[in-house]
Order: sequence, then C-alpha cells, then structure tokens
Amino acid sequence: MYNSKPITAIIPAAGIGKRMQPVFGHTRKQFILVHEKPILYHTLRVFQQSGIISDIILACEKDWIGFVEKEIVVPYGLTKIKKIIEGGAHRQDSVYNGLKAIDSADIVLVHDGVRPIVTEDLIRRTAELCSVHGAAIAAVRVKDTIKSQNPQQFVEQTIDRSNLWQVQTPQCFDYHLLKKAFEKAYADSFYGTDESMLVERMGHPVKIIEGDYRNIKITTPEDIAPAELFLK
Repeated sequence: MYNSKPITAIIPAAGIGKRMQPVFGHTRKQFILVHEKPILYHTLRVFQQSGIISDIILACEKDWIGFVEKEIVVPYGLTKIKKIIEGGAHRQDSVYNGLKAIDSADIVLVHDGVRPIVTEDLIRRTAELCSVHGAAIAAVRVKDTIKSQNPQQFVEQTIDRSNLWQVQTPQCFDYHLLKKAFEKAYADSFYGTDESMLVERMGHPVKIIEGDYRNIKITTPEDIAPAELFLK
C-alpha cells in the first residue's frame, strides 16, 4: 500500500523459454535454480518483502500451477500471493488475465517473473511516480550506438541515443487506466510488447524512472552467470 492506496503486483511467469532449452531442456526458465532456489522465487521474494505491495497475482502455465503452489509458494511462505492464475498465449494475455482477477486495487504494478534482481527501492520509486502521473516505468539509458538498417541490411542511419531508453519492469499504472488500455487494445486487435505501449497509444503520458542495469531479464543461458553474481 502506498499513500493508503493498495497496490497489486501482477507477475507474468507463463513463458516457455525456448532459448533456454538447448541447455536446460524442458525446464521452464522461471524454475531454473540459481543459488539452489528457482529464479521465480528470487523475484517473488522481493515483492513479498516490499512494504508497499498489498498482494500478488501470479500467472503461470496451467500445467505448472500445482508445481508453483507446492514447490514455491507454500514452502517459502509467500503469503502475499492471493491467486495463481492461468497465463495466456502471449505476455499481454497473461497480464490481462491477472488484471481481470483483481478484486480491488488502486494501483497495479507489473513485473517480469524472470527479473529476479529487482529491488524494493525500485518498486517503491516506480509506485511513487505512478501515484503522481498515473503511469510510470523503469528504464535505463541506452549505452551502445544504435543504427537502423535498410532492406539489404546496410546501415540506414545512426540514431541519436541521447533520448533512447531500454525499458524494464516494474511498470506501474492506475488500475482503471490500465484496464481501459487493455480493453481498447483487444477491441482493436492490438498486441504490444509491454503494458506501457498500450497506455501510450491512448495518449496518456508515461513517466520514465531511472532503473538499474543489474535488473536483467533472464532470457538466454548466458544470463544465468550474471544473475548468480548479482543475487549474491
């Protein structure tokens, strides 16, 4: 709860993780062990400990819901997880399922299940800006030179990176604003790559907050080593 406003965290964790399969087989990336605990646990632990998060809705593959409850939620005492729901075919579907499962909330915070290095400070700062602007997202400034290409894969132009940001989660929104953004997206048969994109297309400004370069999304086997290091 922030400023007497309840905050529900939606954690989408229904991904298959195809890029992990050559190394980890059919183990879903969110269940790969880092320091002898599942990646998903490390993520959820931060939200469990956060003083501003009222409750958590977790979206998983249907066939893994029982596993998550038995092997992660119960043994690690993750009492803020009020519902474990079935995820969808796409991330957007999973988050929307979570949104529909909310009984009551003023603010909704969405965070990737495989970003385990998120901090309580980043969660709080994102919620603070959301309470002022209605929409706030964590992001880091682009470090590398960015170029666009033509159809023949020759450089078309070098893009000024001074105004470019690499978007992360958490992403935090007024509940009614986010719900309206999702409803409009589905009415238009539109799929975005993150929640902010759905809010942006409605014309609502989204505030950027400086994130953390360590707040990586674990996507490929190469991400495991830095995650182990950062989680120490």
